[in-house]
Amino acid sequence: MSKTSSVDSSALGSEGTPKIISVLGASGSVGDSALDIIAGSPDRYRVNALTANRNVGKLARAAVKSGARFAVVADEGFYADLKDALSGHDIEVGAGQSAVEEAAGRSADIVIGAIVGAAGICPTLAALKAGNQVALANKEALVCAGDLVMAETQRLGKPILPVDSEHSAVFQVYERENRAEISKIVLTASGGPFRTWDRDAIAKASIEQALAHPNFSMGNKITIDSASMMNKGLELIEAHHLYGVSADKLKVVVHPQQIIHGMVAYSDGSLLAQLGAPDMRIPVAHCLAWPERAPANTDRISLVEIGQFTFEAPDYERFPCLRLAKEALEAGGSLPNIMNAANEIAVAAFLAGDIAFGGIAELVEKVMAEFVRRDEVGAASDVGDVLALDQAARNVARQILS
Repeated sequence: MSKTSSVDSSALGSEGTPKIISVLGASGSVGDSALDIIAGSPDRYRVNALTANRNVGKLARAAVKSGARFAVVADEGFYADLKDALSGHDIEVGAGQSAVEEAAGRSADIVIGAIVGAAGICPTLAALKAGNQVALANKEALVCAGDLVMAETQRLGKPILPVDSEHSAVFQVYERENRAEISKIVLTASGGPFRTWDRDAIAKASIEQALAHPNFSMGNKITIDSASMMNKGLELIEAHHLYGVSADKLKVVVHPQQIIHGMVAYSDGSLLAQLGAPDMRIPVAHCLAWPERAPANTDRISLVEIGQFTFEAPDYERFPCLRLAKEALEAGGSLPNIMNAANEIAVAAFLAGDIAFGGIAELVEKVMAEFVRRDEVGAASDVGDVLALDQAARNVARQILS
């Protein structure tokens, strides 16, 4: 059961006043980037709600610094700690899943969805159902419930603003009036720490090696997904929903410099690309200011200093997670949801030292095969079905592990 501690809440700003922003997952790397951009432009942005999973100290400091109205910790066991940390401050406090969804649904110009994993699905839907525009960093909302999320987006009449650097890049060069002329959407990948390793070495990689991403500083789960290239596979599924394109029009290219983040090819031979430093503040700043652009203290690139760009085809044998994601996308239905649930269990098992790095893909493939064998991969009709299948896939993954 959710808990809240209420204080007086005045009306939010209207047109001509600062944009009201809520950040779901404020203690993560995307949350850090968002709060940094907001702090640098106090005349442009105000914070309504912030949420975190368990990091009470960081959440409380961010709430005080940003002037948030509502702070929520998802784990109810930390409610008293958060209430104590914010004692004496005029900030409403909440705890539990329903409080997170309440934060998502409170009136805001933009809700940044940066909760990691399937836990972000319901808050994303709550934000959309409340009429809030969503800037989405949570891959699983689209991977697991893409049809439901996009239906709410269409009802709302506002696009999802992508926070991932690759989808932000595509968003910026995607010509909606010429969507019928799109021949290919290209997502770039750094290749991760194992880009040049052979398959046997990758399979035996340590936790420390897998967490050594060459460009970005991210949370452990996303970093492991980047090392396995599952992250890029999830992004392919996201792109299918965000841009309404079929699997055969989606492509991954390995670009180690990670300066070109995404490209769109058109029928006239044009290939449009967005370039930027590997700095999450750039796509976050784009989302916050959209449809305008605004100054932001973000990293800049020098093409002369970079010198050259290189590109490689992805290797589906050395990175089987990318292959599995493509297979899930092509199969459709609920297979992407099943794959994602199995991957979350597998990554947690790897980080706990229970399986080898190569065991991540092995477990995911076994879970996917089991649900195909059962013929339980049909499309979900509502969020209850999505969550039930997510839990069922996790249970199967745990049974295989045990």
